[in-house]
Amino acid sequence: MARSINLNADMGESFGAWRMGADVELFRIVASANVACGFHAGDPSVMAATVKGAVAAGVSLGAHPSFPDLQGFGRRPMRMSGAEVEAMVAYQIGALMGVAALAGGRVSHVKPHGALSNLAAVEDDLAAAIARGIRGVDRGLIFLAVAGSAMAKAGRAAGLAVAEEAFADRTYDEDGNLTSRKLDYALIRDPAKAVDHVLRMAGEGALFSVGGKRIPARIDSFCVHGDEPTAVAVAGAVRTALEGGGWRVAPLPELELAELAR
Repeated sequence: MARSINLNADMGESFGAWRMGADVELFRIVASANVACGFHAGDPSVMAATVKGAVAAGVSLGAHPSFPDLQGFGRRPMRMSGAEVEAMVAYQIGALMGVAALAGGRVSHVKPHGALSNLAAVEDDLAAAIARGIRGVDRGLIFLAVAGSAMAKAGRAAGLAVAEEAFADRTYDEDGNLTSRKLDYALIRDPAKAVDHVLRMAGEGALFSVGGKRIPARIDSFCVHGDEPTAVAVAGAVRTALEGGGWRVAPLPELELAELAR
């Protein structure tokens, strides 16, 4: 029996007349979509169109909450109280749930975006606040969290099903965190290099730093950033390689995730 793994992409990141990403093409490749909820990108019309495309393609839906930072695309850190973070996350999940209902879709996971995710990967209190926000909306939602992060730990402690993700198009530092986008080697845009990167991580169950350090990790999913111009080429090459390597690429709700914490 083929082993199952997920391939996801950040999508729905256009805003008004401004267009970003090749969502139509990505829907034919990925199994799950993380949909911007209006705080870093996306608006009601963009969200509705993205949900409609995902439903038609059989792609599972996830909310992609962010700090309220349209100008900075959610990539600038902000400091907020735990209560503010809980409400902010719940607000964005609820927005996507409402839009999804219009198209007959259902939100099944939540994946934090940008600076919110980067900070929560290493900050226990922020990670716990995100987990509380998710659980407060729907305990059945899957928390899609950076592999080995404080978010994965907080999600399980909150009683959520957690899927841990690695990045097909990003490099890692010596601590297993994503390298800063300020560095010229932070992004992997060559499909062949992305394939080597993914197959090594999937095969060995580990992340690998730019310095060659092996960091054991649970990996349930691989992400491709939909705002990158090479997203379609990278995602297509990665999916072909995974399936050629004996993996079944499946939506997140179809994975066998770790037991919920009790």
